[in-house]
Order: sequence, then C-alpha cells, then structure tokens
Amino acid sequence: MHVFVTGGSGQTGPAVVAELLSAGHTVTGLARSDAAAARLESLGATAHPGSLEDLDALRRGAEAADGVLHMAFGGDFADPDAMTRRDTAAIDALGRALAGKPFVSTSGTLVLPAGRETTERDEPDHDGMAAFRIPGERACLDFGGSVVRLAPTVHGPRDHGFVPMLIATARRTGRSAHVGDGGNRWPAVHRRDAAVLFRLALEQAPTGSVLHGVAETVTLKSVAETIARKLGVPTVSLTPEAAATHFPSPFMARVFGFDGPVSGAGTRRLLGWEPTHPGLLEDLETGDYFTVPA
Repeated sequence: MHVFVTGGSGQTGPAVVAELLSAGHTVTGLARSDAAAARLESLGATAHPGSLEDLDALRRGAEAADGVLHMAFGGDFADPDAMTRRDTAAIDALGRALAGKPFVSTSGTLVLPAGRETTERDEPDHDGMAAFRIPGERACLDFGGSVVRLAPTVHGPRDHGFVPMLIATARRTGRSAHVGDGGNRWPAVHRRDAAVLFRLALEQAPTGSVLHGVAETVTLKSVAETIARKLGVPTVSLTPEAAATHFPSPFMARVFGFDGPVSGAGTRRLLGWEPTHPGLLEDLETGDYFTVPA
C-alpha cells in the first residue's frame, strides 16, 4: 500500500513511518520544512512539500495514495478553535480526495469523560479539556475512516511531551509534584507499540472504528515519585490552586490533575494488537529521560 502520512516527522511519526516501511508499504510524508523532508527521507520515505494549511498539497498527496494516516496537529493552544478549524479543513480535503480508501486520523484519550474507566464505545466529553479534538474525530468518521485515540503519554527515546515537562518542572522547582493525593490515573503507551497500532488500523480497521492506543494506566503519584527518586528531590502534593502556578500553565495543572483511565481491550480484540515494549515507569528507570536535555 502507498500511504500518505501527515505528521511523519514529529515525535511519534518517525516510528510510524518506520513501521509502515518495515511491513512493506511505501510512504510519502507531508513536509513543511527542509528539516522535515530530510528526516522523512532518512527513514526511506518520500517527502511531499506542504502544510496542513495547504489544502491543495493535501489533496494531491491523498489522490496519489492508497490510504492516508493523518497524525499532524498543533498550533497555538491559546486559540483551540483555530486548531480545530485547521484540522477539520485538512481532514475534509484528505477525505474527499481519498474517495473511500483507508483513512486513519488521530485524537487523544483526553477527549473522554473523567473519573471512570472509559472504552471505545463511550462518547467523548463535549465540555472536557480536549473537546477541540472532537470535530476532527467526527469528520474522519463521517468519511468512513477510523480514529486512533492516543494515550496522553506516548513515551520512548527523546520524548518531548508531558513527562519531560514534569521532569523539567521538578528540576526547576526542586520538587516533584502531583495534584491532591496523586491517585488520578494516567494512560500511557510506548511509541513503538503505538506505531504498530497505526499500521494495523490502516490495514485492518473496519469502517468507522474508534481505537484506543493505551497499553497501561499508571497513577500520577507513581510517576512523580519515580521522578523524585531519580532527581533526588522530594515528592509533594499540591492543591489545584497551587498546581496552577507550579506547573507551566493552569491548563497543564488541569491536565496533570486529570483522572482519565481508559481501556484499550476492544482495540486489542478487534485488531489483535498486543503492546510488547516497556511501560512508562520502566522507561523512566531505564530510558533516556534523565540523560537527554529537556
């Protein structure tokens, strides 16, 4: 299969591109810069110049492909409505150009309701902190595509997501913090396991599938305690008010206080997906989190 990928040069994207290539697919990746193009080409993919705003480039990439994997997302988080508009416009351009061929888009489990274990069958929370991802989910599903909701932490070498932010904050403040009792539950998945899931979704997922890229659930307290021990600093509990100034922003304080356990059992049954790589706490112990600069 010839796959057109957006987001292939980001954090998770290169692992996905490598997984697709190792399975015998060919890959063309959207590249918004010379550096992105070089990274894609170093993996063995073909670079396709353009950006999410360049709808003509997206259409051309999709028309030439047998399937699309859409992972790119971003922008100014101070303006989530603008990010949503850009994402849904990109999905619309890709979906129309694909005309029924396999289409997989990306979301996150933070779209789901808090406080209880949710499954692939649960409706997203339209009043939740990640509600800006829901229109993109709906747009892809309306085209008969599938959506992979990734855990908030996709960990592995040279991670630059939420966990390095916790580590950097602990280094800066001399305290490794969690919110309240730290019992809030946090889904995670290793990057290479996520890459396998994306490939399986593209190859096998039935029309309209919602998939959960979750290998395990840990507590934020266990993450904070591991960071504290590795850095030699104390673990502290913060009130939500104190967390709002301790972490880089009030929004990040809400994220780190979010209780969002998620099941991926339905995804495993549907696609035969079985995560095999280290869990988050093991990765904190043996990976590069404390040796690579934040």
